Amino acid sequence: MIELAGIEREALERLLGGYGLRLRLVPCGTDIPSSFWGGSEAGLAGEVLFARADTPLHSVLHEAAHFACMSPQRRSRLDRDAGGDDREEEAVCYLQVLMADALPGVGRARLCADMDAWGYSFRLGSAGAWFERDAQQARAWLVAQGLIDEAAARTGRVRLAAVPTEGTAGTPGSPLTPGSAGVGQA
Repeated sequence: MIELAGIEREALERLLGGYGLRLRLVPCGTDIPSSFWGGSEAGLAGEVLFARADTPLHSVLHEAAHFACMSPQRRSRLDRDAGGDDREEEAVCYLQVLMADALPGVGRARLCADMDAWGYSFRLGSAGAWFERDAQQARAWLVAQGLIDEAAARTGRVRLAAVPTEGTAGTPGSPLTPGSAGVGQA
């Protein structure tokens, strides 16, 4: 699993900065502020993403994608729990995979493998299979919110207003397995 210590930090800081986020590293062995999962998992409070050198990259990108996907109202009071509905969670997973392509030596295939190793759970059995063959609803949500374009390229923008979307995980058509690690990861 790729940890922050194993990537080009300047590239990550540029990526996060494009979304208005600042990376704040805390010493290994200390608690990460505002971490939903605890341990080495990233934390999110306001416009600061907290991590350690041993934080998994997928966790950092997941929290960054939550920041981009959440409504401005939730973003303004953000501390630890990103919230959101299941459609937004699917979009977060999709956007974090796209973000991985912006980091030298990472890319979507490696990130999907790390997501699988961590325990994300998708109907098709893997993050990569979901991303390639079953993520139409996540893509449509991201396009509707202005976070990617029709070609699925990141726009670098954060969600500016709530645009209505339909459905939830566990209903027909949802690629995420209800109650799985991939649903509700903050």
